[in-house]
Formats: sequence, C-alpha cells, structure tokens
Amino acid sequence: MTAPPNPNGGKPAIDPLVALLAWQVDAGAIDVIGNVPVNRLERPQPSPATTPTPPVAAPSARPAPPSIARPSAPDVPAPRPTPGRAAPPPVAAPLPIVQDATAAHLAEAATTFEELRAAVAAFEGCALKKTATNLVFSDGNPESRLMVIGEAPGGDEDRLGKPFVGVSGQLLDRMLGAVGQDRGNTLITNVLFWRPPGNRTPTPAEIAACLPFIERMIEIVDPAVLMLVGGIAAKTMLARAEGIMRLRGRWLEFRTPKMARPVPTIATFHPAYLLRSPGQKRLAWQDFLAVRRRLAEV
Repeated sequence: MTAPPNPNGGKPAIDPLVALLAWQVDAGAIDVIGNVPVNRLERPQPSPATTPTPPVAAPSARPAPPSIARPSAPDVPAPRPTPGRAAPPPVAAPLPIVQDATAAHLAEAATTFEELRAAVAAFEGCALKKTATNLVFSDGNPESRLMVIGEAPGGDEDRLGKPFVGVSGQLLDRMLGAVGQDRGNTLITNVLFWRPPGNRTPTPAEIAACLPFIERMIEIVDPAVLMLVGGIAAKTMLARAEGIMRLRGRWLEFRTPKMARPVPTIATFHPAYLLRSPGQKRLAWQDFLAVRRRLAEV
C-alpha cells in the first residue's frame, strides 16, 4: 500500500495507522479478531451488563470434582490375591468339577472291563459324543501293571477309535519302548472318550461326564503304576490346581474310596507338547526312567 505523495515534496508521508498495520504484519499477525487490543496477561473485569449469573460463576469457586482430583483411578488394576490369603481356585483347576450322577451310576454298575466299555458306549450324557466319529475307549492290555492316561482323542484317534495313534502316539510308543514297555504290557486311555471339536480344551462339564468312567477303569484294572500324560490329565486325576510344570516328575498317589490301596502316580509332558518343545524331552525321559524303576520295585 502506497501513501499519496507529499504536496510539500520529499519523501511521501506515511499514515500512522498504515505504519502500525505494517508493523503488525512484520511481527507475524495474520488475523484480525477484534478492534480493541487485549492484554492476555491481565484477567478482564466483566462489566455490570455482562456479569455472569451465579450458576455460571459458581464453578470457579467450587473445588475440583472427584474425577479431576483422581484422574488415575480408572486405570488402577484390581489387586491380585496374596498367596497367603484364601482365593477361589484357578479356572483351569479340576477342583470344582462335580461328577455326573448318571455316569457315576453306570460306572459303578460295571464290574468288568468289557462291561465298563459297554456302559461308556451307551452313555448319552456327554455332548462330545454327538460330534465325534468314534468312541475312543482304550488300547493295550487291561491286565497291565502300567496304565497311561492322556487328555483327549485327536483327529487320528477319532478316526481309528484308538488312543495315541497319531504322530504324538508314535512318540509315546518310542518312549515306552525305551523303558521296556509297549501296548502289549501297557493300558493306554484318555480322560475323555470322545474328541473335542477342533482339538480344543475340554470343558469342566465334559470332564465331569467322563470322570466316573475313568476312575472306575482304574479300580477295575488296579495297575501297579499310573502315568498321567499332559496337564489336563494330571490336574483332573490328582484333583490338583498346579500346572504340569510343577506336577511332573513327582510321585503322588491316586485313590478312590473303593480301592484297597493307593496307586503310585507320576505326571509327565504330553507327547504333542514334546513335539513342539523338543528341549523338554530330557525331563520327560527322566519321568519314564522313574516309571521303570518303580515297576521294578512293586
């Protein structure tokens, strides 16, 4: 913007307002927000005409609300139970499982191994039976001194109707053979007699439906040594909350009210887990050696 020429000659006169505007532009001002400059460092005093009503002015005099005073409260996690205090059992623990009354009645009525097989085949109280292809009852010798109990049938087992016949079963056979056992002198079964869809983890209700039968099988077979393969089998049969890492390698006992004596019981890793974690085979091998020594003693 150019000021009109000075009639007196010389340099053109500059309007003071134009000069002020030019100075503001040079200082970085780009927007016009009012006709009167405002001192942002000084709190303005409202005029009587614009004095806010008490409801509007009241918040400035009130203390901060609780949500402002405790901004971190919603993010504080719930306290975990202290190990020394009473707490409900873990979700995965078998402790709250209650046996199915119908299954318990049918299992108690069976007096022989074949009668128990027929009772399981006729049982309709487990929903897994509707989705499975075959009943997977057992494999091996019912008169064996060693009884091995796994978790549940897989795809190969469901198709053939026998436990541990897939890749993990082949590894189990090799480990048993290394300690002088095979399916001719070992009885192999599972906690569940039907395959869970997609090999998912069995529910407490499904375990409860089959538990009376597997307990009755132990009573009928009366093995000298019981080997539990995998975390589900170990926690279910021993009614313990610990995981397989803490249960494996320890000699415990399994007993029902009808048994004259407890059965020495040891837990170990499931062969499927060993296939995924071959570094743990050393510990599993120690468990199988412990079984061989115990069989030689009893």
